[in-house]
Amino acid sequence: MNRYFIFFLFFISATPVSAQVSVSETFCDYQQNPIGIDSKEPTLSWQLNSLQRGVTQTACRILVADDSLLLERNNGNVWDTKKISSSQSIHVLFSGKELGSAKTYFWKVKVWDNYGNTSAWSKTSSWQMGMLTKADWKGATWIALNNIADSLLIVPAINNPGDPRWNTGEDTLPLLRKDFVITKKIRKATAFITGLGQFECSINGSKVGDHFLDPGWTKFDKNTLYVTFDITGQLHNGNNTIGVMLGNGFYYVPGSRYRKLKGAYGCPKMICNILITYQDGTTENIVSDESWKASAGPVTFSSIYGGEDYNATLEQVGWNKPGFNDGKWRKVITMDGPQNLQAQSAYPLKILDSFTIKKITQPKPGIWVYDMGQNASAIPELTVEGKRGDEVTIRPAELLDDSGLVMQAPVGTPVYFNYTLKGSGAETWHPQFMYYGFRYIQVEGASPANDTSGSDRPSIISLRSLHTRNSASATGTFTCSDELFNRIFKLIDWAIRSNTASIFTDCPHREKLGWLEEAYLVGSSIRYNYDIATLCKKVISDMKNSQTPGGLIPDIAPEYTVFDGGFRDSPEWGSNGVIMPYYLYQWYGDKQVLEDSYHMMTRYVEYLTGKAKNHILYYGLGDWYDIGPKDLGPSQLTPPGITSTATYYYDLTILSKVARLLNNEKDAERYTALSVGVKDAYNKTFFHDDTKQYGSGSQTSNAISVYMGLVNPSDKKQVVDNIVKDIRQHNNGVTAGDIGFRYLLRVLDDGGKSDVIYDMNSRSDVPGYGYQLARGATALTESWQANRISSNNHFMLGHLMEWLYSGLGGISQEDTSVAFKQIKIRPQPVGDITWAKATFHSPYGWITTNWHKYKDHFVLQVQIPANSGATIYLPATASSKVFENNLLLKETRITCENGTAVIEVASGDYTFEVK
Repeated sequence: MNRYFIFFLFFISATPVSAQVSVSETFCDYQQNPIGIDSKEPTLSWQLNSLQRGVTQTACRILVADDSLLLERNNGNVWDTKKISSSQSIHVLFSGKELGSAKTYFWKVKVWDNYGNTSAWSKTSSWQMGMLTKADWKGATWIALNNIADSLLIVPAINNPGDPRWNTGEDTLPLLRKDFVITKKIRKATAFITGLGQFECSINGSKVGDHFLDPGWTKFDKNTLYVTFDITGQLHNGNNTIGVMLGNGFYYVPGSRYRKLKGAYGCPKMICNILITYQDGTTENIVSDESWKASAGPVTFSSIYGGEDYNATLEQVGWNKPGFNDGKWRKVITMDGPQNLQAQSAYPLKILDSFTIKKITQPKPGIWVYDMGQNASAIPELTVEGKRGDEVTIRPAELLDDSGLVMQAPVGTPVYFNYTLKGSGAETWHPQFMYYGFRYIQVEGASPANDTSGSDRPSIISLRSLHTRNSASATGTFTCSDELFNRIFKLIDWAIRSNTASIFTDCPHREKLGWLEEAYLVGSSIRYNYDIATLCKKVISDMKNSQTPGGLIPDIAPEYTVFDGGFRDSPEWGSNGVIMPYYLYQWYGDKQVLEDSYHMMTRYVEYLTGKAKNHILYYGLGDWYDIGPKDLGPSQLTPPGITSTATYYYDLTILSKVARLLNNEKDAERYTALSVGVKDAYNKTFFHDDTKQYGSGSQTSNAISVYMGLVNPSDKKQVVDNIVKDIRQHNNGVTAGDIGFRYLLRVLDDGGKSDVIYDMNSRSDVPGYGYQLARGATALTESWQANRISSNNHFMLGHLMEWLYSGLGGISQEDTSVAFKQIKIRPQPVGDITWAKATFHSPYGWITTNWHKYKDHFVLQVQIPANSGATIYLPATASSKVFENNLLLKETRITCENGTAVIEVASGDYTFEVK
């Protein structure tokens, strides 16, 4: 056994440049200066900054006022906590005076630290409340151009082409407008608005905000999201006009072109309340009502699956500006609509990147194919010049067929966009209510600008691919000395970007549905990269609204359509309803989410308990897309019952912890006792004591058993050894699929076997990430084999991202930690990797690591944010010496195990060297 050094460095003093502590960032309900908060008790958080080591908060004072001038005078007329002794700097629950709808509140905080320093007040922050009651909408009604017959409503949606309703129904996408006059000076103006399925709003001819595909998708018969915009700068004295365009989204899926499902909640409609507060203190509400006008718009077809058509000859110039003659427009019709309106708190979708043409080919006369270089969730943007009435057809795709034409069949066909020119010089257009996953754009009916064939077709001046995704800010970075791993990072990241919308989609083309297993299995990988806390809370709301009266959480949420068998009811999918709230608490420290989700969690576990036979669940999809001898699909190598029962057991262990956190000891004891029974039954049913294998001995069978805590301690080493043996026997290749691969990685990483992970993924000759890259993938594919008949932009196998941060980067948190209060820094210098750098923005601030492995020594630079601490794990041998800033650390304790030096540190910047 190697020597194992443990050093305890509880405090290392350093001469600070400045001993002052400051508040660097502030958040209300996870966001900075949010508008549209509909919680009556929002939470306030902040991060500390100090150049001194070992800084912890000992006290704080929060001021909240309803007037910024009052706050400047340190008058918290809404809430003044006074100085309170507390180290809490995240999710401090507001408990001041009752908050009013649509009102803006201003706040700031100061802190005291353990050195006796007092910070200055933080910069003034604010939040604006949303519409807290139905009465706050001031009589606003749902308005539309048309209504839809009850006989054409299809809820839930159908996914059966043989159903007689499959090809029924078309609709008209409307324009809505309202003129109004402002005669006084404005202090503030806010629009509270939503449209179903999607909407775009403009004021005086200019788009409001920079969002795409508002509002977020929900189960519309249960709840709808409204969006809040500050429009103060877009209004002016005199005549003003609000214009709204509506699209279908999932609210109405037309019956032509490709569609995964056919549904109709109703016709497109909208509701809004524009609240104007004048300088004299008076207010006015401009609401949607029967005074608005409506007309058919230039968008003549819109399907979230099939594409979008735009006829520019139907444009009505100036329709959304004052002075437009709407005499030929119809009066809107008012109608009922969803009653449960909630503020959209997750970050909106936006257009965030653009790709230009990398290559142009002409596989057939009159057909041009443009390679944009990156497979991404996107919309094509066309700039074209031609005659009035000319039509250009755009077909997007991930792949090309053998003839060089776009190939849509693997993910559903036909999908296309038609643009009809108005013939007035250069015209630029992109879809407004649909996006797709593509790399290639096939154009018919137009030619490149440099085409010299003499064609009279329209001329393409430019063509771009505009990447759209959830606009959550980046929270992490990773890079290392191995270019393959850097390319793998990008491969996974593009799949994450492309499938992070208003839900976590499986793919940005074929389905666009919220398959739930991905949300928790790949959740940690996403959270290292992006701030998805509010999106996770939105997914939890979707699950609540999709849960059946019997407690089932279906495999997709929102549940737009009811699938059959395991595609509706698979424990590994539905258990996101238990696992995601707990992971959200662990990652961000949000205990409120556990209280809000507890009823859903317990109902689902009771549902599973009722389905179990002698504590075993024998149904579900299992380890989806594992590598076996048959075609890809349900689990092949892992016997029925293993992944479903192991996940059920995991649910029970989580629920017992949550019950204790919520001071429900009776429930905690019940779920603990039930978990003991499940564990006993699981081992009796699936464990082979003679071989120390579970089930078939597949990678997933053994790994999930270890990770979930089902393996008895005396057997754990041999089970893990069997996992490694199986990987080696498969030529260091993976066989685990969608469910098992994350657990395989976590068990190897936790067991100090990151060298095995390196061996599995540092190659391109067996199915895996390198294999996909070698075959030209630019986003993670659905299958390990980069199967051309499957999705080529799918993030369900993206679990290696978590290891790049936790293993190579070395950033994770201790098992008992919440919100990275106690950080674990344990870099794994494996294989030929000589250096790695990682950063992660935790709830307490930035964590950074930067390590280099040299021939005779190892160097680690690390940054730990204030108000937290860390345990540092360094590679060392019996003869190693460990230095901190060139000072030899004193040995305080020596034991034998695994050749690792362990150092406890407080916050601050450190440089360690092992020689």
